[in-house]
Amino acid sequence: MDILIRNGNVMDGSGNPWFRADVGISGEKIVCLGRVEAVQARRVIDAQGLMVCPGFIDVHAHSDPIFTLNADDQCRYLEGRIRQGITTEIIGNCGKSLGPLKPENVDFVKGTFWQSPEGVAWDWSTVGEYLKRLETQGVALNVGTLAAHGTIRIAVMGMNAAVPSEEQLREMKRLVQEALDEGAFGLSCGLIYPPGMYTTTFELMELARVAASKGRIFTSHIRGSSETLLPAVKEIIRIGEETGVAVQHSHHEAVGKDHWWKIEETLRLEESARDRGVSITYDVFPYVAANTNMTAIFPPWSLEGGIQKLMERLRAPEIRGRIESDIEESIPGWPPWIPGCWAHNIVEAVGWDNIRVYHVGSEKHKSLIGKSIQEISGIFAKKPFEAVAELMLEADGVASCYVFGVSGDLSTDEPNRELIRHPLGAISTDASDFGKGKPHPAAYGTYPRVIGRLARDEKVIPVQEAVRKMTSWPAQIMGIRDRGWIREGMFADIVLLDLPRINDNATYDKPRQFPDGVEFVLINGKIIIERGEYHRSLPGKVLRW
Repeated sequence: MDILIRNGNVMDGSGNPWFRADVGISGEKIVCLGRVEAVQARRVIDAQGLMVCPGFIDVHAHSDPIFTLNADDQCRYLEGRIRQGITTEIIGNCGKSLGPLKPENVDFVKGTFWQSPEGVAWDWSTVGEYLKRLETQGVALNVGTLAAHGTIRIAVMGMNAAVPSEEQLREMKRLVQEALDEGAFGLSCGLIYPPGMYTTTFELMELARVAASKGRIFTSHIRGSSETLLPAVKEIIRIGEETGVAVQHSHHEAVGKDHWWKIEETLRLEESARDRGVSITYDVFPYVAANTNMTAIFPPWSLEGGIQKLMERLRAPEIRGRIESDIEESIPGWPPWIPGCWAHNIVEAVGWDNIRVYHVGSEKHKSLIGKSIQEISGIFAKKPFEAVAELMLEADGVASCYVFGVSGDLSTDEPNRELIRHPLGAISTDASDFGKGKPHPAAYGTYPRVIGRLARDEKVIPVQEAVRKMTSWPAQIMGIRDRGWIREGMFADIVLLDLPRINDNATYDKPRQFPDGVEFVLINGKIIIERGEYHRSLPGKVLRW
């Protein structure tokens, strides 16, 4: 036996209370669970007083470019994730992934990853080639990917808003099939971003049928989380009902105080769908701010053709005026793919004062990081839209923001807690640190925040239920069969927590702060975090469905 974890309080991921047990590991696998007597082990970890649970599985991550980097850079960018106990993540979310790539469309795909670190090669073609690249060079934690609708649409149509021809739709279906055959866990879409925002329900259903035929999941960043939240949820339910695909509602949220009440109704809709046999689940992050590209505040028509086309439109006074008018006056409507219709006006939902810059591509404007658009408006002595337009032009379209007012605000997070309580919800981060600007604190504190603050301290959910939502439940949702539980025969992805001490320290102002209380992290039987020390290595595996 290689490692014996002695006398721990095992919370096995099932949702049951903890039990006292030893956990034995040989190689990459858990080989015994219970009272282990008279066994020689190369390493014994005394877990007296510690909670022993499965490694956390983040079903909604965006670290796609990071995994292509060398060992030093991977370990640096992913340290905050590993130190909070994440041992597995699913990438390719929100309709964006690093494959398939075509040389003529690489710049469009780069534009969807608005904070990519330096050093990404971008020299593969298919999802399979991307995964093989990761496998060959090694990965810092376990990673699986989804096939991404937006990237596939770009490969076939570029950043075109048109309805695909029959031939184009057939090619998209072929690329989805190819990605699934190469190991993708399902199909994702991002319907507030181009090109996903231009698609009809029919297009999504045709592609979802391919995923359904392979028993894979369909995940969706839905079209709108404010004015059109309810029809957007009904749309993904319809997709599941008519195609038979299992549906995952990505980072379930309600954006803007006027829409928080809709959370209860969305949960009722999803429960009712399950009663009819529709497999629908969701994930949620424990914060009241989301992070996104600044382009998300712009109307769909202004984004057609990509970032550089938006820059051209912002330089043309008449078109710029039309963009401003849409942002300031447009009320979202349905169906959103009709020209001139817009499903999710973030400014209308939360106001300029709840949108804060956290990354900008212009050195001149680095001092604006952390400030709201309303504050920047005062600094520039311009209207908020004009301040954003100037910022975007000088940064060549490279800017990202926090959006506050997501399922709560800084005075109350009760709407977010309602989502965390519900048994259908898995915990996710929807965040990564690419070394630029201020990352979302979720990249450093999500899982300790739920276990420590929300479960242990405030009793929003029991600790064992929090662990289930981070381990076995996301594994079941994604079809990961050999991780997510402390059981014999499972891969030894294990986290040892000091429950009284566990605490998230990351804040919006100072996000790069590691949590307390995560004492050990093991990935595939290798000790990576040990009493605060990070053993930098590449112990992860590339997962295929």
